[in-house]
Amino acid sequence: MGAGVGAGAGAGVGPGEGPEPPGLAELAGRVERTNELLERMLAEVAKTPSTHAIFVDAGYVYASVGRLVAGTEDRRSFDLDAEGLIEALIDKARTIFADSRLLRVYWYDGARRRIHTVEQQSIAELPDVKVRLGNLNASNQQKGVDSLIRTDLESLARHRAISDAALVGGDEDLVSAVEAAQGYGARVHLWGIEARDGRNQAEALLWEVDSQRVFDLEFCKPYVTRRAPLGGEPDGEGLPRPGREDVRFVGARIAAGWLATKGPAALAELLPGHPYLPGAVDQELLVEAEALLHYSLRGQADLRRELRDGFWTWLRAQF
Repeated sequence: MGAGVGAGAGAGVGPGEGPEPPGLAELAGRVERTNELLERMLAEVAKTPSTHAIFVDAGYVYASVGRLVAGTEDRRSFDLDAEGLIEALIDKARTIFADSRLLRVYWYDGARRRIHTVEQQSIAELPDVKVRLGNLNASNQQKGVDSLIRTDLESLARHRAISDAALVGGDEDLVSAVEAAQGYGARVHLWGIEARDGRNQAEALLWEVDSQRVFDLEFCKPYVTRRAPLGGEPDGEGLPRPGREDVRFVGARIAAGWLATKGPAALAELLPGHPYLPGAVDQELLVEAEALLHYSLRGQADLRRELRDGFWTWLRAQF
């Protein structure tokens, strides 16, 4: 009896044999469950919006637009409307990366002992803008900016925070930053400023990026104003600086004229972009406001904000 039980217990499982493999029905069920999980994962990935960021080497921008528009790289010889230029770059990115959202704009510049200048402080206060500072040596040369760009580009790409990076610069030292970001799957698009002669971007950098785009004189000119030489007439025909409320009123006045000319359909297209204005609209607003105020608003970041606020406040009240 005992021997029979022992023989029955061991039947079908010999020495070295494992459990029976799953049947076809069980395998088919596992495959079906795996496919369901993959479909869910792909659906979630499809719902995740693409994200882009803009990386601006301010030293390159000042030198390039200065040469192109003012004929000099000396920052003391011209004013750059950084706020207006940043708005234009954001607007351009919105057009190029139509199905993507902006993470932020990174503005890289140099400063002595990394202490913000007044201008850099005003840029840092802009929405969606992060100012990152390297050092400025005794020869007014930036130091450490390229490494800051590489660190940010690589980190954001590694953490899948961005899918596309628009890089405004031209230094060959940025090649390693491009390679690092691309290594994590991000696409890097090089944006440059038109050069009067030859190129102002390294060939090695042009070879590495995924796409290239150059902004010409017509694009850059509205954001650069030559400074009057010492002893010359001050801007604004010598008139005093307007108050913030005056500028807001002018913004509202221009908004009324804009709506009367463009109509409700144009307003419906403009509203989703709040608080940003398309580059063309922003430039029209600036030029018309300066004509009404008899005062230059170039480089006046606080008054430019008041102007846009007045413009937007009036328009949104009509919707």
